[in-house]
Amino acid sequence: MIPFNKPYLTGKELQYIGEAVQSGKISGNGHFTKKCQHFFEEKYHFRRCLLTTSCTDALEMAAILCDIQVGDEVIIPSYTFVSTANAFVLRGAKIVFADSSVENPNIDADKLKDLITPKTKAIVVVHYAGIACDMDKIIAIAEANKLFVIEDAAQAVDSFYKGRPLGSIGHLSAFSFHETKNIISGEGGMLFINDERFEKRAEIIWEKGTNRSAFWRGEVDKYNWVDIGSSFLPSEIVAAYLYAQLENLDKIQSKRKQIWERYYQSFEVLEQENKLKLPFVPTYATNNAHMFYILTKSVEQRDKLIAFLKVNNIYAVFHYISLHSSPFYKEKAGDISLPISDNYSDCLVRLPLFYELQENEQHQIIDKVLEFFK
Repeated sequence: MIPFNKPYLTGKELQYIGEAVQSGKISGNGHFTKKCQHFFEEKYHFRRCLLTTSCTDALEMAAILCDIQVGDEVIIPSYTFVSTANAFVLRGAKIVFADSSVENPNIDADKLKDLITPKTKAIVVVHYAGIACDMDKIIAIAEANKLFVIEDAAQAVDSFYKGRPLGSIGHLSAFSFHETKNIISGEGGMLFINDERFEKRAEIIWEKGTNRSAFWRGEVDKYNWVDIGSSFLPSEIVAAYLYAQLENLDKIQSKRKQIWERYYQSFEVLEQENKLKLPFVPTYATNNAHMFYILTKSVEQRDKLIAFLKVNNIYAVFHYISLHSSPFYKEKAGDISLPISDNYSDCLVRLPLFYELQENEQHQIIDKVLEFFK
C-alpha cells in the first residue's frame, strides 16, 4: 500500500533531541525553541514568533489576544479544520461561516462584506493547500470595518502572497508542524505576532499568564501571575526535532514541488477533457506543494475513485466536511446554504504526497488515476 503520508526524517532529529536531553533543560523556551523562532524571524522577517504545542494552541492564543468575548462574531470559512472555529468558540464567539471561492477552497473574499455586522470582531482566513487567499481585498475590508485579520496558515509554510510570506500579513497568524505538514515535529505550531500591540501580552499568555520570560531576561526581580494564559509552549524535545527539519526546508520543498508538478502535468489532459478539475493557483500566490488534490464531478465519483485506488494499493483520501453542516453547529444555528464549500467536501480527493514518495510509485498512482477516468 502506498500511504497517503509518511513522516520524513532528515537525519539529525535524534541527534538534536539527544543534545536537548544532555543539556539538562528539556522544558520549553530553551536553546532549540529559540533557534526555531529565530529561523523564521531571520528567513522570512516575521516580527515575532512563539513556538507552540500545536497550530490549535496558536489560534487559541490569537483569540485571547484579540480579546474575543461572548457575543462577538468571527467570520471563518466553513471548509476548514475544526480548530479554526474551536479557538474562537472557546472564547464565547459566534461563528459566522463564509463560503469558498469557485476557483479554490479558500474563503470567497467578495462575499465577506455581506457577513459583517456591528458584532463582527475578526476575520480568520485559511490558506488552503498553502495557496494564498486574496489578502489585499480581505485586509481592505477589515480595515474599513476595524476588524482583526488572523491567518490560519497551518498548511502555508514557505508560501507567499505577492512576495510576502504567508503568516506575515494578518495581525496574527498560526503555522502547523503536524506530521502531515511539509515541515514537522509530530505535533507543533507557531504563533506569529505582526502587530506590536500584541508582542508583550503574547509572551505572557504563552508563559501561562506570567511574566516569567521577562524575569529570566532580568527585566523584573520576580515573576508573577499577571494575565490569563496556558501552557502553550512545547518541550525542547519537540523543538529539537523541528529544528532538524527547518535546516532542510529548502531541500524538502524542492522535492515536494517536483512531485506536485509531475502530478499536475500528468493530469492536465483530463482537465482539458473536462473529466476533473486541477488545483488553481492565482497569479498573486505561490505553491508550496503542501498537497495535491483533484476535484471529481460528484461525491459518487469521488468515492468510486478512492475505492478503486485502494484496491490498487494506493491510499487516497477526501478532506474536510464543511463545518456549517456539522452536528455541533447545526444544533446551535440550524441549516445554512454554502454550496461551494459543500462541493469541495463532496468532490475533493487528495493524492499521496510526501518527501520519500518514489518516482515509480508516483507513476503507479498517476497510471491508476488515468485508468479510472479513461
